[in-house]
Amino acid sequence: MATNKMTTCACATCVEANTGAGRESKLIPSKPSRRAFGKAILAGILGGPAVLSSTAQTAEEQLPSDKKTRGSRSLAATRKGRKGMKLALMLDMRNKERWILARQIGVNHAIVPANRVLTRIKRDRYLDTLTELKATYEASGLTIAGVESHPVAAEKIKLGLPGRDEEIANYCAVIEALGKVGIPMCCYNFMAGIGWYRTRVDVPERGGALTSEFDNQIAEERGLTRWGKISEEKIWDNLTYFLKQVIPVAEKAGVKMALHPDDPPISPLRGIGRILTSAEAFRRVLQIVPSPVNGIAFCQANFVLMGEDIKSLIREFGGQGKIFFVHFRDVKGTGERFRETFHDNGPTDMAKILKLYHEVGFDGPIRPDHAPTLGGESNQSPGYAMQGKVFAIGYIKGIAQALDIPIM
Repeated sequence: MATNKMTTCACATCVEANTGAGRESKLIPSKPSRRAFGKAILAGILGGPAVLSSTAQTAEEQLPSDKKTRGSRSLAATRKGRKGMKLALMLDMRNKERWILARQIGVNHAIVPANRVLTRIKRDRYLDTLTELKATYEASGLTIAGVESHPVAAEKIKLGLPGRDEEIANYCAVIEALGKVGIPMCCYNFMAGIGWYRTRVDVPERGGALTSEFDNQIAEERGLTRWGKISEEKIWDNLTYFLKQVIPVAEKAGVKMALHPDDPPISPLRGIGRILTSAEAFRRVLQIVPSPVNGIAFCQANFVLMGEDIKSLIREFGGQGKIFFVHFRDVKGTGERFRETFHDNGPTDMAKILKLYHEVGFDGPIRPDHAPTLGGESNQSPGYAMQGKVFAIGYIKGIAQALDIPIM
Protein backbone atom coordinates (compact mmCIF):
# COMPACT_ATOMS: atom_id res chain seq x y z
CA MET A 1 0.00 0.00 0.00
CA ALA A 2 1.33 3.43 -0.89
CA THR A 3 2.19 5.72 1.96
CA ASN A 4 2.92 9.39 2.11
CA LYS A 5 5.40 10.22 4.84
CA MET A 6 8.52 12.07 5.78
CA THR A 7 11.81 10.45 6.52
CA THR A 8 15.03 11.67 7.99
CA CYS A 9 17.45 9.27 6.41
CA ALA A 10 19.27 6.35 7.93
CA CYS A 11 22.23 7.87 6.08
CA ALA A 12 24.88 8.70 8.60
CA THR A 13 25.31 12.13 7.07
CA CYS A 14 21.95 13.07 8.46
CA VAL A 15 21.43 10.90 11.52
CA GLU A 16 20.94 13.22 14.47
CA ALA A 17 23.71 12.29 16.86
CA ASN A 18 22.21 13.68 20.03
CA THR A 19 21.08 10.46 21.63
CA GLY A 20 22.96 9.91 24.82
CA ALA A 21 26.20 11.88 24.57
CA GLY A 22 28.24 11.32 27.68
CA ARG A 23 26.42 8.17 28.83
CA GLU A 24 28.49 5.15 29.72
CA SER A 25 27.52 1.83 28.18
CA LYS A 26 26.23 -0.73 30.66
CA LEU A 27 28.61 -3.18 29.07
CA ILE A 28 31.65 -1.28 30.29
CA PRO A 29 33.36 -2.29 33.54
CA SER A 30 34.03 0.51 35.99
CA LYS A 31 37.79 0.33 35.39
CA PRO A 32 38.34 -1.38 32.04
CA SER A 33 41.67 -1.91 30.39
CA ARG A 34 42.10 0.09 27.21
CA ARG A 35 41.59 -2.87 24.87
CA ALA A 36 38.86 -4.39 27.03
CA PHE A 37 36.97 -1.11 26.97
CA GLY A 38 37.08 -0.82 23.20
CA LYS A 39 36.00 -4.41 22.72
CA ALA A 40 33.16 -4.02 25.19
CA ILE A 41 31.77 -0.95 23.44
CA LEU A 42 32.05 -2.51 20.00
CA ALA A 43 30.52 -5.78 21.19
CA GLY A 44 27.52 -3.84 22.45
CA ILE A 45 27.06 -2.04 19.15
CA LEU A 46 27.74 -5.02 16.94
CA GLY A 47 25.69 -7.44 18.98
CA GLY A 48 28.63 -9.80 19.51
CA PRO A 49 32.41 -9.97 19.65
CA ALA A 50 34.19 -6.98 18.16
CA VAL A 51 35.55 -9.06 15.30
CA LEU A 52 34.01 -10.65 12.23
CA SER A 53 32.27 -13.95 12.69
CA SER A 54 34.06 -17.16 11.79
CA THR A 55 31.91 -17.29 8.67
CA ALA A 56 33.21 -13.90 7.60
CA GLN A 57 36.80 -14.89 8.29
CA THR A 58 36.39 -18.06 6.31
CA ALA A 59 34.95 -16.14 3.37
CA GLU A 60 37.98 -13.85 3.43
CA GLU A 61 40.41 -16.74 3.70
CA GLN A 62 38.83 -18.38 0.68
CA LEU A 63 39.57 -15.40 -1.56
CA PRO A 64 42.50 -15.81 -3.96
CA SER A 65 45.67 -14.61 -2.28
CA ASP A 66 46.07 -11.61 -4.60
CA LYS A 67 42.59 -10.36 -3.64
CA LYS A 68 42.63 -10.73 0.12
CA THR A 69 43.48 -7.11 0.74
CA ARG A 70 42.88 -5.38 -2.60
CA GLY A 71 40.81 -6.00 -5.70
CA SER A 72 42.50 -6.81 -8.99
CA ARG A 73 41.74 -3.35 -10.34
CA SER A 74 43.46 -1.59 -7.44
CA LEU A 75 46.47 -3.90 -7.78
CA ALA A 76 46.81 -2.82 -11.39
CA ALA A 77 46.64 0.81 -10.35
CA THR A 78 49.28 0.23 -7.70
CA ARG A 79 51.64 -1.51 -10.09
CA LYS A 80 51.41 1.42 -12.48
CA GLY A 81 52.12 3.85 -9.65
CA ARG A 82 48.79 5.58 -10.19
CA LYS A 83 46.59 6.96 -7.47
CA GLY A 84 42.91 6.23 -7.70
CA MET A 85 39.60 7.10 -6.16
CA LYS A 86 38.77 4.99 -3.12
CA LEU A 87 35.58 3.11 -3.88
CA ALA A 88 33.64 2.89 -0.63
CA LEU A 89 30.34 1.93 0.94
CA MET A 90 28.60 3.12 4.07
CA LEU A 91 29.13 0.13 6.33
CA ASP A 92 27.31 0.16 9.62
CA MET A 93 28.99 -1.51 12.56
CA ARG A 94 25.91 -3.59 13.33
CA ASN A 95 25.57 -5.31 9.95
CA LYS A 96 28.59 -7.55 9.47
CA GLU A 97 27.00 -9.37 6.53
CA ARG A 98 27.35 -6.20 4.49
CA TRP A 99 31.05 -6.07 5.27
CA ILE A 100 31.45 -9.52 3.74
CA LEU A 101 29.39 -8.59 0.69
CA ALA A 102 31.38 -5.38 0.24
CA ARG A 103 34.63 -7.32 0.12
CA GLN A 104 33.15 -9.87 -2.28
CA ILE A 105 32.22 -7.15 -4.79
CA GLY A 106 35.64 -5.53 -4.57
CA VAL A 107 35.06 -2.70 -2.11
CA ASN A 108 38.08 -2.09 0.10
CA HIS A 109 37.07 1.10 1.91
CA ALA A 110 34.41 1.79 4.51
CA ILE A 111 32.65 4.99 5.47
CA VAL A 112 31.59 4.55 9.08
CA PRO A 113 28.79 6.17 11.12
CA ALA A 114 30.95 6.34 14.25
CA ASN A 115 28.42 8.41 16.19
CA ARG A 116 26.61 5.21 17.10
CA VAL A 117 29.56 4.35 19.31
CA LEU A 118 30.94 7.73 20.30
CA THR A 119 27.71 9.34 21.52
CA ARG A 120 27.53 6.63 24.20
CA ILE A 121 30.85 7.39 25.84
CA LYS A 122 32.82 10.22 27.41
CA ARG A 123 35.50 11.97 25.44
CA ASP A 124 38.40 10.50 27.41
CA ARG A 125 37.45 7.18 25.79
CA TYR A 126 37.38 8.36 22.16
CA LEU A 127 40.95 7.38 21.30
CA ASP A 128 40.76 3.85 22.70
CA THR A 129 37.38 3.22 21.09
CA LEU A 130 38.43 4.49 17.65
CA THR A 131 41.63 2.45 17.83
CA GLU A 132 39.60 -0.69 18.42
CA LEU A 133 37.04 0.31 15.79
CA LYS A 134 39.71 0.73 13.14
CA ALA A 135 41.28 -2.62 14.02
CA THR A 136 37.90 -4.33 13.72
CA TYR A 137 37.35 -3.11 10.18
CA GLU A 138 40.93 -3.84 9.17
CA ALA A 139 40.55 -7.41 10.42
CA SER A 140 37.91 -7.86 7.72
CA GLY A 141 40.07 -6.32 4.98
CA LEU A 142 38.44 -2.88 5.08
CA THR A 143 40.18 0.47 5.46
CA ILE A 144 38.16 3.23 7.10
CA ALA A 145 38.32 6.11 4.61
CA GLY A 146 36.32 8.41 6.86
CA VAL A 147 33.46 8.86 9.28
CA GLU A 148 30.17 10.28 8.10
CA SER A 149 27.75 12.47 10.01
CA HIS A 150 28.77 14.39 13.06
CA PRO A 151 30.81 11.84 15.02
CA VAL A 152 29.37 13.20 18.27
CA ALA A 153 26.21 15.11 19.17
CA ALA A 154 25.98 18.43 17.32
CA GLU A 155 22.36 19.61 17.27
CA LYS A 156 23.00 22.31 19.86
CA ILE A 157 25.89 23.51 17.72
CA LYS A 158 23.70 23.77 14.63
CA LEU A 159 20.79 25.42 16.42
CA GLY A 160 22.97 27.68 18.57
CA LEU A 161 21.50 26.39 21.84
CA PRO A 162 22.96 26.45 25.37
CA GLY A 163 25.39 23.57 25.71
CA ARG A 164 26.95 24.01 22.28
CA ASP A 165 30.39 24.74 23.77
CA GLU A 166 30.38 21.34 25.45
CA GLU A 167 29.44 19.73 22.14
CA ILE A 168 32.27 21.61 20.44
CA ALA A 169 34.72 20.42 23.11
CA ASN A 170 33.61 16.85 22.38
CA TYR A 171 33.93 17.51 18.67
CA CYS A 172 37.50 18.80 18.99
CA ALA A 173 38.43 15.79 21.13
CA VAL A 174 37.07 13.31 18.61
CA ILE A 175 38.84 15.07 15.71
CA GLU A 176 42.12 14.80 17.62
CA ALA A 177 41.44 11.10 18.20
CA LEU A 178 40.61 10.51 14.52
CA GLY A 179 43.95 12.06 13.58
CA LYS A 180 45.88 9.93 16.06
CA VAL A 181 44.42 6.66 14.79
CA GLY A 182 44.80 7.63 11.12
CA ILE A 183 41.18 8.09 10.03
CA PRO A 184 41.67 10.95 7.57
CA MET A 185 38.24 12.47 6.90
CA CYS A 186 35.05 13.55 8.65
CA CYS A 187 31.94 14.20 6.55
CA TYR A 188 29.46 16.43 8.37
CA ASN A 189 26.43 18.59 7.63
CA PHE A 190 24.86 21.74 8.99
CA MET A 191 21.19 20.93 8.47
CA ALA A 192 19.70 22.26 11.70
CA GLY A 193 16.59 20.70 13.16
CA ILE A 194 15.82 18.58 10.09
CA GLY A 195 18.28 16.30 8.36
CA TRP A 196 17.94 14.56 5.00
CA TYR A 197 14.25 15.04 4.18
CA ARG A 198 11.79 13.44 1.79
CA THR A 199 8.00 13.62 1.55
CA ARG A 200 7.62 10.11 0.09
CA VAL A 201 9.85 7.04 0.17
CA ASP A 202 7.76 4.56 -1.82
CA VAL A 203 7.65 6.07 -5.33
CA PRO A 204 7.77 3.35 -8.02
CA GLU A 205 10.93 3.32 -10.12
CA ARG A 206 12.06 0.96 -12.89
CA GLY A 207 10.53 -2.47 -12.55
CA GLY A 208 8.70 -1.56 -9.37
CA ALA A 209 11.78 -0.63 -7.34
CA LEU A 210 11.05 1.95 -4.65
CA THR A 211 12.67 5.36 -4.53
CA SER A 212 12.24 8.59 -2.59
CA GLU A 213 10.73 11.91 -3.58
CA PHE A 214 10.62 15.46 -2.26
CA ASP A 215 7.76 17.90 -2.90
CA ASN A 216 8.15 21.26 -1.19
CA GLN A 217 4.43 22.00 -1.43
CA ILE A 218 3.74 18.98 0.75
CA ALA A 219 6.56 19.95 3.11
CA GLU A 220 5.09 23.43 3.55
CA GLU A 221 1.66 21.98 4.28
CA ARG A 222 3.18 20.10 7.21
CA GLY A 223 3.98 23.38 8.90
CA LEU A 224 6.77 24.42 11.22
CA THR A 225 8.84 22.04 13.29
CA ARG A 226 9.13 22.34 17.07
CA TRP A 227 12.02 24.75 16.49
CA GLY A 228 9.77 27.33 14.84
CA LYS A 229 11.33 29.81 12.44
CA ILE A 230 15.12 30.13 12.29
CA SER A 231 16.76 32.61 9.96
CA GLU A 232 19.55 31.84 7.54
CA GLU A 233 21.62 34.54 9.26
CA LYS A 234 21.38 32.63 12.55
CA ILE A 235 22.52 29.40 10.90
CA TRP A 236 25.46 31.22 9.26
CA ASP A 237 26.46 32.60 12.66
CA ASN A 238 26.30 29.12 14.18
CA LEU A 239 28.37 27.59 11.38
CA THR A 240 30.98 30.34 11.60
CA TYR A 241 31.26 29.85 15.37
CA PHE A 242 31.77 26.12 14.83
CA LEU A 243 34.30 26.40 12.01
CA LYS A 244 36.51 28.91 13.83
CA GLN A 245 36.94 26.49 16.73
CA VAL A 246 37.05 23.15 14.96
CA ILE A 247 38.97 23.73 11.72
CA PRO A 248 42.24 24.76 13.47
CA VAL A 249 42.04 21.56 15.56
CA ALA A 250 41.36 19.48 12.45
CA GLU A 251 44.29 21.08 10.62
CA LYS A 252 46.66 20.24 13.46
CA ALA A 253 45.27 16.68 13.60
CA GLY A 254 45.46 16.19 9.83
CA VAL A 255 41.77 15.37 9.50
CA LYS A 256 39.88 16.70 6.46
CA MET A 257 36.49 18.24 7.24
CA ALA A 258 34.12 17.58 4.33
CA LEU A 259 30.94 19.66 4.53
CA HIS A 260 27.83 18.17 2.92
CA PRO A 261 25.26 20.38 1.13
CA ASP A 262 21.73 20.76 2.42
CA ASP A 263 19.38 18.09 1.13
CA PRO A 264 17.07 19.25 -0.31
CA PRO A 265 18.98 22.46 -1.16
CA ILE A 266 16.12 24.91 -0.58
CA SER A 267 15.49 27.51 2.10
CA PRO A 268 13.61 27.70 4.31
CA LEU A 269 12.55 24.12 4.92
CA ARG A 270 9.51 24.05 7.18
CA GLY A 271 10.60 27.36 8.65
CA ILE A 272 14.27 26.55 9.21
CA GLY A 273 16.86 28.44 7.21
CA ARG A 274 19.13 26.32 5.04
CA ILE A 275 22.38 27.94 3.96
CA LEU A 276 24.35 25.34 1.99
CA THR A 277 22.15 25.63 -1.07
CA SER A 278 24.51 27.08 -3.70
CA ALA A 279 28.08 26.94 -4.94
CA GLU A 280 28.55 30.49 -3.70
CA ALA A 281 27.69 29.36 -0.18
CA PHE A 282 30.51 26.82 -0.31
CA ARG A 283 32.92 29.44 -1.59
CA ARG A 284 31.96 31.48 1.47
CA VAL A 285 32.54 28.52 3.80
CA LEU A 286 36.02 27.96 2.40
CA GLN A 287 36.89 31.58 3.17
CA ILE A 288 35.53 31.67 6.72
CA VAL A 289 38.52 29.66 7.92
CA PRO A 290 40.93 29.13 5.01
CA SER A 291 42.68 25.83 5.62
CA PRO A 292 43.87 22.79 3.68
CA VAL A 293 41.43 20.69 5.73
CA ASN A 294 38.34 22.87 5.15
CA GLY A 295 36.58 21.31 2.18
CA ILE A 296 33.53 19.75 0.59
CA ALA A 297 31.61 16.50 0.54
CA PHE A 298 30.53 16.81 -3.09
CA CYS A 299 27.07 15.24 -3.06
CA GLN A 300 26.67 15.84 -6.77
CA ALA A 301 22.90 15.45 -7.05
CA ASN A 302 22.36 18.27 -4.57
CA PHE A 303 24.48 20.59 -6.70
CA VAL A 304 22.37 19.55 -9.71
CA LEU A 305 19.23 20.47 -7.77
CA MET A 306 20.76 23.86 -6.96
CA GLY A 307 20.80 24.51 -10.71
CA GLU A 308 24.60 24.53 -10.77
CA ASP A 309 26.83 23.31 -13.58
CA ILE A 310 28.43 20.39 -11.77
CA LYS A 311 31.10 19.88 -14.43
CA SER A 312 32.28 23.43 -13.87
CA LEU A 313 32.17 22.98 -10.11
CA ILE A 314 34.17 19.77 -10.22
CA ARG A 315 36.83 21.61 -12.20
CA GLU A 316 36.73 24.54 -9.79
CA PHE A 317 36.59 22.79 -6.42
CA GLY A 318 38.44 19.70 -7.58
CA GLY A 319 41.16 21.82 -9.13
CA GLN A 320 41.61 23.53 -5.77
CA GLY A 321 41.85 20.17 -4.00
CA LYS A 322 38.71 21.00 -2.04
CA ILE A 323 36.61 17.95 -2.93
CA PHE A 324 37.41 15.56 -0.09
CA PHE A 325 34.57 13.05 -0.59
CA VAL A 326 32.06 12.28 -3.36
CA HIS A 327 28.49 11.05 -3.05
CA PHE A 328 27.84 9.58 -6.50
CA ARG A 329 24.10 9.72 -7.24
CA ASP A 330 21.51 11.23 -9.54
CA VAL A 331 18.06 12.82 -9.36
CA LYS A 332 15.32 13.95 -11.72
CA GLY A 333 13.53 17.25 -11.15
CA THR A 334 14.26 20.52 -9.38
CA GLY A 335 14.96 21.53 -5.81
CA GLU A 336 11.23 22.17 -5.34
CA ARG A 337 10.23 18.69 -6.48
CA PHE A 338 12.43 15.76 -7.42
CA ARG A 339 12.89 12.02 -7.08
CA GLU A 340 15.92 9.81 -6.81
CA THR A 341 16.90 7.69 -9.83
CA PHE A 342 19.02 4.65 -10.43
CA HIS A 343 22.63 5.42 -11.19
CA ASP A 344 22.17 4.49 -14.85
CA ASN A 345 18.84 6.12 -15.76
CA GLY A 346 19.01 9.67 -14.47
CA PRO A 347 19.68 12.83 -16.52
CA THR A 348 23.37 13.16 -15.59
CA ASP A 349 26.07 11.62 -17.80
CA MET A 350 27.64 9.66 -14.96
CA ALA A 351 30.48 8.30 -17.08
CA LYS A 352 31.63 11.81 -17.99
CA ILE A 353 31.35 12.92 -14.38
CA LEU A 354 33.42 10.01 -13.09
CA LYS A 355 36.05 10.73 -15.73
CA LEU A 356 36.11 14.38 -14.69
CA TYR A 357 36.77 13.50 -11.06
CA HIS A 358 39.76 11.51 -12.28
CA GLU A 359 40.98 14.30 -14.56
CA VAL A 360 41.05 16.87 -11.73
CA GLY A 361 43.09 14.48 -9.61
CA PHE A 362 40.44 13.47 -7.08
CA ASP A 363 41.73 10.45 -5.14
CA GLY A 364 39.51 10.51 -2.07
CA PRO A 365 36.61 8.23 -1.15
CA ILE A 366 33.63 7.96 -3.48
CA ARG A 367 30.49 6.03 -2.62
CA PRO A 368 27.16 5.45 -4.37
CA ASP A 369 24.34 7.12 -2.49
CA HIS A 370 20.55 6.84 -2.24
CA ALA A 371 19.99 3.83 -4.47
CA PRO A 372 16.41 2.58 -4.97
CA THR A 373 15.21 -0.39 -2.93
CA LEU A 374 14.97 -3.49 -5.13
CA GLY A 375 12.56 -6.41 -4.99
CA GLY A 376 12.84 -8.73 -2.00
CA GLU A 377 14.44 -6.15 0.29
CA SER A 378 12.91 -4.15 3.11
CA ASN A 379 12.35 -0.45 2.50
CA GLN A 380 12.88 0.29 6.18
CA SER A 381 15.97 2.41 5.39
CA PRO A 382 15.04 4.15 2.12
CA GLY A 383 18.02 4.69 -0.14
CA TYR A 384 20.20 2.39 1.93
CA ALA A 385 19.10 -1.13 1.06
CA MET A 386 22.01 -3.21 -0.20
CA GLN A 387 20.98 -4.62 -3.58
CA GLY A 388 20.79 -1.18 -5.17
CA LYS A 389 24.27 -0.44 -3.83
CA VAL A 390 25.63 -3.65 -5.36
CA PHE A 391 24.19 -2.59 -8.71
CA ALA A 392 25.72 0.88 -8.31
CA ILE A 393 29.16 -0.48 -7.40
CA GLY A 394 29.14 -2.66 -10.51
CA TYR A 395 28.09 0.34 -12.59
CA ILE A 396 30.91 2.49 -11.23
CA LYS A 397 33.48 -0.26 -11.68
CA GLY A 398 32.31 -0.84 -15.24
CA ILE A 399 32.69 2.83 -16.13
CA ALA A 400 36.10 2.94 -14.48
CA GLN A 401 37.41 -0.08 -16.35
CA ALA A 402 36.02 1.11 -19.69
CA LEU A 403 37.63 4.55 -19.29
CA ASP A 404 40.84 3.31 -17.63
CA ILE A 405 40.13 5.17 -14.41
CA PRO A 406 42.06 3.65 -11.48
CA ILE A 407 39.83 2.65 -8.55
CA MET A 408 41.38 1.60 -5.27
